[in-house]
Amino acid sequence: MGRVALLTLAVGATLLSSCASLAPAPTCPVGQSPGRLVQLGFGRKIGDQVGVSEVDFARFVDEELTPRFPDGLTVLDAAGQWRSNAGPIVREPSKIVMLALPGRTGGEDRIEAVRAAYVRRFSQEGVMVVTQPACVGF
Repeated sequence: MGRVALLTLAVGATLLSSCASLAPAPTCPVGQSPGRLVQLGFGRKIGDQVGVSEVDFARFVDEELTPRFPDGLTVLDAAGQWRSNAGPIVREPSKIVMLALPGRTGGEDRIEAVRAAYVRRFSQEGVMVVTQPACVGF
């Protein structure tokens, strides 16, 4: 096979594999609609101590999360681990908040406002966020 034919096959294969990642999201089952699952990870240590109590976190949910996401959310207890900006591995009790949001976009400003409020209020380096497509139904 000549160089031009090999090059054409290579380019064609690359284009086809690229198109697979651009395919539309799968159709959702009956009773569900395209949406997103957003998970936020909140560490509870301030310095070397657990500084965000259960009461503090509940107040944060009431004052920051619920007003921005009044349709509902789920809070889970977790054991977090991450590398701090200073370098060492930090292990801490954490909270995971799950939000099921309608549509494939929207709400990013509210998510970022919640993250910024937690960082500010509790002297944190950051708040983890994971967003993934989902089929959502209630």
